[in-house]
Amino acid sequence: MLNRKTRVLIAIAMLSSLSFILMLLAFPLPVLPAYLKVDFSDIPALIAAITMGPVAGILVAFLKNVLDWFFAGSPTGVPVGHMANFVTSILFMTPVYIIYKKVSSSKGMAFGLGVGTISMAIGMSILNYYVFLPMYAYFLNFPMETGTALVNTIIYGILPFNVIKGVLVTVVMIVLFKRMKPFLDKVTATFRIPKLN
Repeated sequence: MLNRKTRVLIAIAMLSSLSFILMLLAFPLPVLPAYLKVDFSDIPALIAAITMGPVAGILVAFLKNVLDWFFAGSPTGVPVGHMANFVTSILFMTPVYIIYKKVSSSKGMAFGLGVGTISMAIGMSILNYYVFLPMYAYFLNFPMETGTALVNTIIYGILPFNVIKGVLVTVVMIVLFKRMKPFLDKVTATFRIPKLN
């Protein structure tokens, strides 16, 4: 019989692999810039977080990006997009974990996902303005948008993209959660000790 730590590590590895596969199925949204792509790879990370604790969820989000970087590479040579995706996952997942831990029900999950969407949309708008878009410009060696142009990119591109992505992930997660709640409760009890948080 495998001990709990070993089972946790195996579960993290399996969820990371699933998350990586889902990341490969990313798709753009019609009216937004093509480099912004929606995927559902945060769902396995969310499952890891609510069953094994936030560190497990963060590890799944980290490992899926490492795997994708190894297999797909990065146009800048530096994994700026993967770093942004990792931070996006944390901004989305953390409120869900905190709220669901206090209210372990469908309502708690739905509220957490809503707060997570807002956290992700606002957080990534700020971080893209100050960090990630300047990094892209630096590593790709092209002129950086400034002033109104940069603000418009955030308001009409980054912000609506993350809101739409959050809504889509929320809908899928809620459907899965309603079907999987008894199983997730059983898994949570299995992994309760040791808990990665």
